[in-house]
Amino acid sequence: MNMILFMMTLSLGLSITLTTLNFWLAQTNPDSEKLSPYECGFDPLGSARLPFSIRFFLVAILFLLFDLEIALLLPLPWATQLQDPTATLTWTSTLILLLTLGLIYEWAQGGLEWAE
Repeated sequence: MNMILFMMTLSLGLSITLTTLNFWLAQTNPDSEKLSPYECGFDPLGSARLPFSIRFFLVAILFLLFDLEIALLLPLPWATQLQDPTATLTWTSTLILLLTLGLIYEWAQGGLEWAE
């Protein structure tokens, strides 16, 4: 019982200390840009019809594509513990080869170049 009480007191004291330290170190006079609802680098009160570069969307879609494809490789350490992991390793090698070829193709086509 004493150990539980000690741990509760210690955690309460630590949380009070951290909260006090947070209020003490926090910025108390934020500027107008910090108080703005959007910290995106341009005036949010302007026109919403400003043209965006298509390169931004292309790089974003390529990032999502490669990022989601890499997520397919996450279960690989558990799949190698199966009785016959050769099929899993074959499919994994095929997926990595396909991703590498796609990356090489995008690189060669200039899809990863931010500025022309």
